[in-house]
Amino acid sequence: MKSPAHLKPELWAKANRLHVCKIISEFSHELLLQPERLSEENGWGHYRLVPPGKPEIEYLFEAKILSLNHWYVNRESIQKKDKGVIVDLDSLLFIVEHKDGLGISTEQLPGYMEEIVSTLYGSAFMLSKNNLSAKELAQAGYQDFEHAMTSGHPCFIANNGRIGFDANDYTLFAPEADQPIRLVWLAGHKSRTSYSAVDELSYQTLLKKELDAETLTSFNQVLTDKGLQPSDYFFIPVHPWQWDNKLAMIFAPDLAINNLVYLGVGPDEFKAQQSIRTFYNVSHPEKFYTKTALSVLNMGFIRGLTPYYMDSTPPITNWIKEAIGEDPYIKKLGFTLLCEVATVGYRNFYYEQFGKNSAYNKMLAALWRESPATVLQPGQQLMTMAALLHVDFDGNALLPELIKASGKSTTVWLKQYLRAYLTPLLHCYYQHDLVFMPHGENLILILEGHLPVKAIMKDITEEIAVFNPDLELPEKAKRICVEVPEDLKLLSIFIDVFDCFFRFLGQILVEHCDYPEEQFWKLVADCIQDYQQEFPQHAEKFERYDLFAPEFALSCLNRLQLRNNRQMVDLADPAGSLQFAGTLQNPIAEYKEIPSL
Repeated sequence: MKSPAHLKPELWAKANRLHVCKIISEFSHELLLQPERLSEENGWGHYRLVPPGKPEIEYLFEAKILSLNHWYVNRESIQKKDKGVIVDLDSLLFIVEHKDGLGISTEQLPGYMEEIVSTLYGSAFMLSKNNLSAKELAQAGYQDFEHAMTSGHPCFIANNGRIGFDANDYTLFAPEADQPIRLVWLAGHKSRTSYSAVDELSYQTLLKKELDAETLTSFNQVLTDKGLQPSDYFFIPVHPWQWDNKLAMIFAPDLAINNLVYLGVGPDEFKAQQSIRTFYNVSHPEKFYTKTALSVLNMGFIRGLTPYYMDSTPPITNWIKEAIGEDPYIKKLGFTLLCEVATVGYRNFYYEQFGKNSAYNKMLAALWRESPATVLQPGQQLMTMAALLHVDFDGNALLPELIKASGKSTTVWLKQYLRAYLTPLLHCYYQHDLVFMPHGENLILILEGHLPVKAIMKDITEEIAVFNPDLELPEKAKRICVEVPEDLKLLSIFIDVFDCFFRFLGQILVEHCDYPEEQFWKLVADCIQDYQQEFPQHAEKFERYDLFAPEFALSCLNRLQLRNNRQMVDLADPAGSLQFAGTLQNPIAEYKEIPSL
């Protein structure tokens, strides 16, 4: 073992400055911090922040407050003084100093701090890499975008925890490490293992798509050499870390009696995506994504996969493909759903008594998702939507480079983007009573000439919700029907789209494109009104669920993580788990059209 080369004073200092800037911005947005305004000069407010009960410490900084109470903080202006002496910025000390105002328990604090340290560790690692510049990245390929992202989820402070990985694991399995890996394969006896798939994808068909004939023969030979029948087993792809750190030990009883059998390592090379446990096949991009269980703590959850929901995933996929994928308007927009087409899950009977949501019951399952490479046409480029918020370490944003390369004006570019991204979400909501989790990492944009023309939605079956209780769904798909109070239904757009993505895009436009945020929000309003004019039959719904309402409740993500960083949300009652802090003024309310008398 050797000391991590990226842990250098200058890199650690820069990582801390970046992170303290984000803490101030997001915790002020969620009203966890209340900076005191001292003065204003040249459009910048001068602020002071004093930790509770520590008058000798003060943080001084400049900021502009944009729409949705977004704190655009000048990170170079941040200064910490202790008894009047300027000292280094330190994220961990910042959290400890402000803990009494954050509502975090003494029991939760050390674990949360560990996630902060891990997030800083990753930031320093990324700062040490020879990353592509924003201009270079604009010309890059899909996986270059995926592995170049440097800031993680825009809202969460502790957003790159990966608690469970050691220093060596990080260099092998973190998405930003950009290392190819090969998946471990196990055979699970059918008495404990279930396979489920869309109608056209039998188990044998899947295996032939994912594994070559030589590998299949080799894996089957492992079973027959043990005197076992291959037909009695389903094959399961496994994350190498999961095998080494969890399965080989915790599932030892199953391995000892051949309910589980280690088969070997597959031939294809994969790369971890931003979501850590989803893998893109770089040997054969046309093959499926593979998503595996991974028992590490990251951003509020242990990232396992439950075998109990695996058999409901293909029925949900079948329903979505028919109800949404075949919708003529969705087709017209080119909005594509990357469907989860097959699943496999293994049940560990020793742990079932602790409930389906126990981390021990989410250790061995996998699913296969369609690859975006299969929908790409000549001349098109794939890009994770998270890239629209990307700023390289020289302080240059990707978005203006994309706009410049397209040869279009910023307004034209944004109109195209909103049509590709926002309009399909509006249609799913008002036409189908259906919402996704449409954050940046879950969306892939299709670009033509660097201009967005279509959007691809992924991670569908786990993060979809249907609000209409009368909708006819297959029995196994009914788990996606959720009861949500009427006044919270629109938060799927107000919070997930406006607050968790457009808020940050607005700062990129102001800071890097010299584009007034009011002009951007006017384009958002225009996009919504264009949709409303196309579908006047939903007029009553438009009024009942009014996207031009003067304000909406602020649902806070960091407050969830501060309350419980290991289980942010009760999956049985996600709406009941939400944490609110006042309201936000709706930036498009002023554009509401008043009906003529």
